[in-house]
Amino acid sequence: MENTEIPTLALTANGTTYRATDLRKLAGTHLAQMPVVLRLLLENAARNMAGSERDAAVQALLDWTQTGTSEAEIAYQPGRVLMHDTTSTPALVDLAAMRSTLAEAGVDASVLNSSLPVDVSVDHSLAVEAFARTDAPGINMEFEIRRNAERYGFLQWASKVLQGVRIHPPGTGIMHTINLEQLATVVTTEQRLGASWLVPDMMIGTDSHTPMINGIGVLGWGVGGLEAQTVMFGMPTMLRIPDVIGVRLIGRLRAGVLATDLALAVTSRLRAIGVSGEFVEFFGSGVSTLTAGDRAVVANMAPEYGATTGYFPVDDATLDYLRATGRGAEAVERVRVLTQALGLWFDPGAHPRFTRSIEIDLDAIEMHVAGPRRPQDLRGFGETAALLKALNFMPRGSAADMPRHPIVIAAITSCTNTSDPRLLIAAGLVARKARALGLKVPHWVKTSTGPGSPAAAAYLQRAGLTDDLSAVGFDIVGYGCTTCIGNSGQLTVPVQAAMARGAIHPVAVLSGNRNFPGRVHPDLDLGFLMSPPLVIAFALAGDAEKDLRVDPIQVTADGRCVFLQDLWPSTAEIDACLAASQDPADYGRAFQIALQNPLWHQLPAPDTPLYPWEPKSTALRRPPFANLNEGSLLGHFTAYPLLVVGDDVTTDHISPASAIPRDSLVADFLVERGDDRNDLNVFASRRGNWEVMVRGAFHSKSLKNLLAPDVPVAHTVHAPSGDVMPLYDAARRYADDGDAVVLVAGERYGTGSSRDWAAKGQRLLGIRSVLANSFERIHRSNLVGMGILPLRFPPGVTPASLNLVLGDRIVVDARAQAITPRGPVVVRILRANGDSEQLTATAAVETQLEVDLLRKGGVIPSTLQRMLQQHPQETAAQCPA
Repeated sequence: MENTEIPTLALTANGTTYRATDLRKLAGTHLAQMPVVLRLLLENAARNMAGSERDAAVQALLDWTQTGTSEAEIAYQPGRVLMHDTTSTPALVDLAAMRSTLAEAGVDASVLNSSLPVDVSVDHSLAVEAFARTDAPGINMEFEIRRNAERYGFLQWASKVLQGVRIHPPGTGIMHTINLEQLATVVTTEQRLGASWLVPDMMIGTDSHTPMINGIGVLGWGVGGLEAQTVMFGMPTMLRIPDVIGVRLIGRLRAGVLATDLALAVTSRLRAIGVSGEFVEFFGSGVSTLTAGDRAVVANMAPEYGATTGYFPVDDATLDYLRATGRGAEAVERVRVLTQALGLWFDPGAHPRFTRSIEIDLDAIEMHVAGPRRPQDLRGFGETAALLKALNFMPRGSAADMPRHPIVIAAITSCTNTSDPRLLIAAGLVARKARALGLKVPHWVKTSTGPGSPAAAAYLQRAGLTDDLSAVGFDIVGYGCTTCIGNSGQLTVPVQAAMARGAIHPVAVLSGNRNFPGRVHPDLDLGFLMSPPLVIAFALAGDAEKDLRVDPIQVTADGRCVFLQDLWPSTAEIDACLAASQDPADYGRAFQIALQNPLWHQLPAPDTPLYPWEPKSTALRRPPFANLNEGSLLGHFTAYPLLVVGDDVTTDHISPASAIPRDSLVADFLVERGDDRNDLNVFASRRGNWEVMVRGAFHSKSLKNLLAPDVPVAHTVHAPSGDVMPLYDAARRYADDGDAVVLVAGERYGTGSSRDWAAKGQRLLGIRSVLANSFERIHRSNLVGMGILPLRFPPGVTPASLNLVLGDRIVVDARAQAITPRGPVVVRILRANGDSEQLTATAAVETQLEVDLLRKGGVIPSTLQRMLQQHPQETAAQCPA
């Protein structure tokens, strides 16, 4: 690609001369007014676009500084893609199926590859089966490999056959921690026009928490698997130039207050002002008081506060982090040279132009928890008691020695908090003090520590905290997402028995990022997010109705009341222990050891260009939407609502990831095909099997179908007949009768994880359009990627105000040529009683590329059509008319 028209400069780092885009010359006086995230998008557009399109993109980014907003589209070209095993499996299954389809059309299937590097972390499948024992990691790894052997063999096939795909096996850590510690370069080098260039490290990930990497100055964000596929197949990500919300940080966190507390406070503040898809950038003097670990915790929670990014620019804290995790001096110097030369280095006194801005005083942040059902519901750590008392739960049976709201899961889990060594050290110090006082966790609490990195074991051992954590039941159970993603394993036997008697309303506490009902465990609807040391304190208390501000955590054998302040470490204690624990060599060494996982490398895996599909497999099936016959869903159509739901329907509701219930229709389907009802694994492990996933769509106890509130889980009413039936069966009957279906929802439809099966399941159910008050960004993109039209209701129209009843139908005028980005779409409601009403919805479509995808039926049909056009001679030769 020609780049002679953009200004460049020569930079010297480590004695080597490089070229780079001269942002200061390109932007001129606009540069100081631009948020750093837009400076990075400017560099990316200037370097990767060409001709008049590049000129228009550059000018639109510069013009943004005058208004703080823009309707212009630009092409973003990331340098790499990051996935985890349960998002990569469906994406790679799609790719394998597309290869099969192309081969059947006479095209050499090997032409279909990723055009840029793809790293896959196998981190989302580790379940907490063994816990509170030192050998738990090995036992849990054996469970994981046995349960997922076929799927893992498929991933190994992908790494052997597909160019650029690299798999990081189980035990290497959580994808976002791996990104921080191993993959991210912050500044990278590439060859362009015969010269070596320094360029910012920019990426996307198929997980909503990808912005964690923003904590060290790498611009990256989460996308759905379908959007990632467009990038993998050589197309840029088209995005409207984003609005940017500035969060000005002032002051300094007080003693005892941790990064988790700040992250939860930021989440609450930004959700309160209605953040929905904007970029967020942190600025102000308070940023300089935060370590890179602190920043990464806050950045990680971007999807919880509704943002696409949570960006912290590069400064000395970034360089310190790179050194601390074993990056070489030459790599660190390249980061300093480029970011300072291009105006990407953080200036604590700068105040760029933002679309909106808020201020947060770090001095005012207190110890917090969030819950009991949403991450944005900020609470003081002592408020759990009052919140639970207000539920007025009345036990129906005896719980023996358990309180009515026992803490049944206490998990130090999630990349959100376990990627910051400071938080794990603080937890270890709480355990040390508890051990010294002889405190034990009550028998009903299931405890676990699941760090994001295997290096954590090394630094906790060096700090002398491993035995302390073990003494209170918080042994390491492995290195993966575990409880945060719903792989919490079975509850303890006494808890299961007490729940069956209706004697308790149990609670989970975890250092994760989400606590939606059913997320942590399908039988739990109450959960609180908190810092790792606070997880241990609550676990020791065992009763979520204790007010830890005033109530003792426990009473010792000699009658001493132990309060939270007796266990909480001082800042000086944390600093000293952290300093003693760190060795930069730990990170690379532990990662390399984990890469050698023998159980992984012993798995059989094919190496043929086409994946050999096994018709009887219950893990991997060729999906029906990866074929040449899938067309556009646009048009003028009359549809029955298949489901009507309210606000805050998450992707966990739409496509759960947690354990497959033994008594479900999904379980029956699998058992009929030879699987063991007592070992069905989790929904996430079946994302390569479309037949399981479509039957599991909307399988959530907490989801209410407002069209028929009393129907069983994942059921609806077939309107023409009045029959109550599973959603999948109803959808098939509608399709067989030639009837279209739509879905109606409230605010924030699709909030939560980036899972593309939340959209794929709806496509397979025949849903042509989703009409909602608002959409979470990634899920909206995934709907478009599957060819489903997302429509926003006009102000004042909600599912409640529509009051849809059985027999009502919805007419959608969505003819292909009439759809435009954010354009009007006429919708009519035909009432069963003969009345009708009309409203004008808005197409929740952001770019012209998205319009084109809808017209072609989605990402997969579009890609297949493009591949056939690029290889017409092969097709014509092997498939004569």
